[in-house]
Amino acid sequence: IYEEVLPCDRMELSQRLAVEELITTEASYVHNIQLCVSDIRAHLQKKQLPDLDLEGLFSNTDDILHVSRRFLKGLEATATQGQEQLLCISTLFHEFKEEMETVYKIYCASYDHALQLVESYRKDPRLQEEILETLNATVPHTGASDLSFFLVMPVQRVTKYPLLLEKILKKTPASSSAHSALQAAARAMAQVNANINEYKRRREVATKYNKAEHLTLRDRLARLNTHSIAKKTTRLSRLLMHEAGIVAKTEDKEYDDLEEKFQCVVSSVATLKENVASYLGHLEAFLLPPPRQRDLQMDEGPAQQYRHFAECLQYTVFPEHDCSLPRVCFAWHPMCLQEKMPQMLPTPHKAPQQVPKPFTPHKTVPRAGSCEMGSVTYDEEAAMNTYLAINDLLMAELPQFNQVAVQLLRQILCSFSTLQRDLAAQVLQQADKELEQMPHGHMPLPSFWKVVEDTLQQSGAQIRTFCQTFETVMPSPVTQPLNPAEERKVLSLVSKHGPDKLYQVTSNISGSKDLDLTLLRGQIVALLQSADTKGNTSRWLVDAGGPRGFVPAAKLQPYSPVQSQQRGMDLLTPESGTERRRHSYALPEAPKPQVATFTPTFQVVAGFSFAARSPQEVNLQAGQPVVVLEPHDKKGSKEWSLVEVNGQRGYVPSSYLVTVPVQEPMGWSLPV
Repeated sequence: IYEEVLPCDRMELSQRLAVEELITTEASYVHNIQLCVSDIRAHLQKKQLPDLDLEGLFSNTDDILHVSRRFLKGLEATATQGQEQLLCISTLFHEFKEEMETVYKIYCASYDHALQLVESYRKDPRLQEEILETLNATVPHTGASDLSFFLVMPVQRVTKYPLLLEKILKKTPASSSAHSALQAAARAMAQVNANINEYKRRREVATKYNKAEHLTLRDRLARLNTHSIAKKTTRLSRLLMHEAGIVAKTEDKEYDDLEEKFQCVVSSVATLKENVASYLGHLEAFLLPPPRQRDLQMDEGPAQQYRHFAECLQYTVFPEHDCSLPRVCFAWHPMCLQEKMPQMLPTPHKAPQQVPKPFTPHKTVPRAGSCEMGSVTYDEEAAMNTYLAINDLLMAELPQFNQVAVQLLRQILCSFSTLQRDLAAQVLQQADKELEQMPHGHMPLPSFWKVVEDTLQQSGAQIRTFCQTFETVMPSPVTQPLNPAEERKVLSLVSKHGPDKLYQVTSNISGSKDLDLTLLRGQIVALLQSADTKGNTSRWLVDAGGPRGFVPAAKLQPYSPVQSQQRGMDLLTPESGTERRRHSYALPEAPKPQVATFTPTFQVVAGFSFAARSPQEVNLQAGQPVVVLEPHDKKGSKEWSLVEVNGQRGYVPSSYLVTVPVQEPMGWSLPV
């Protein structure tokens, strides 16, 4: 009998020890996580080291501690269950498997990043000294030399749960009622670890894929090789095959709906940002006092009360509203939604924009069967697996992302609407106070509008009377003499274009486009064309006495010279006379010029000597006075002018002629 009972007792003892190991190691694990969160992290937070990323180091250890405390409490409670303890432990693992998978997969996915931070801090003597000082002050009994001693504990613990359950299972007879329950619990925790590993792999693929999108041009060129070019060529060819319909596409409506909703959220955020910024800008502009109110003296009456009301809105009501906006909306600037999303969810928020590529899983999904047939190469299969990982990650997290995004948008809109109601209530309350002090505050509405109409009519009549008086008493423009250079330029313009083409610049013109002229007020120009090359009649082409270009038509007015100027112009336009000239070179129908008989203000002289080369030309001597009969030849070309010199008529080059003032020039005047 002793030999038969002893093995059973030994198995039961081993089973009890395995259960105690599960509970005691869980208690020790929770204690260490508590030290990590409450002591180590808190001590580092008090140091306020700017280069220390505590969020990156400790990730979601708070969530792990919360789940582990409750799990430990449940394990300790099974000690009183006697024979049902193993069943209770199995049930407990089933109850906590989803929570464990949720918190541990986030921590394990960011664990490599935490180790990179620890390694970088180890290379910084100052940070390493601060970390060691913290460890010695909070957990000296552990003998830890860096933070990795504690950071690895959650990773080790979640992988140890299946091993501990298998150990208990080995010490449990197959005939026991708890054997199948323990098997199910062990399989569940093994599946949890498998899901965590798969999630971590997907995150690594997504992170690598996301980093590749932000490479510089130099980095991209450095990564080019025969292998990468071949892969990109293959992807492009498959994309063209899909677009051409050679290879059928596999549509995934669920993913398309999620992506459409994501794009809708992005568009809503951008629209909300633009509308809120525009609204606040218009509101602030509305509350600013116009210049006409700032400069007027309004010390009494309704105008002064209105100014007081406007100043109260500007300096009291609106600043309070502006200060409470970011506080109530927690991040009133809608763009903060995109900044907070990556922190709340582990998936990169730009991933949906990066997935649709030639091998995007929901577009082209060559499954294992095609691989066996040899239609997919090794590189294509690797690329397919990469995009499958990204697609699965998005399918798991895009719904959460969209849900949280919509909730945040709803909260922002509700908070913003509440603030606007409060602002409107404050404005109305202040307006009622000011209205009570106005003389027409208690007047019935029809009577008030009658007073407004009468006041507007009276004001309009006063404005019209003022305008009429202003036009009547407006002084005549003061004239100022032209300098000789300006006089010569005016005469040159008259000789080229005629007096009816002259215009005067009414205000300074600054050219801002190509072919635009920059002119000063009072300059004289000649009109060449009353429209620009596009037919715009508000820009005229003018000749400024040398440069030609476009000027605004609104800044030009017809130029009418005084009598003394007109006589000088008549010298260059002799066609107005009644007498016709006759010479052997004139056409029969050409009009005869009339030579002025008075002493001109300006005279035309030969600037250079010219020797006639044909009977139609006439000789000139430098400085010799001439009379211009026609400023062009018989074909209308202005390169030659018909002149009279010492009683002889003939053609000379127009460029050889200059206009100079006489000994006693008559005064030109220019209206201001």
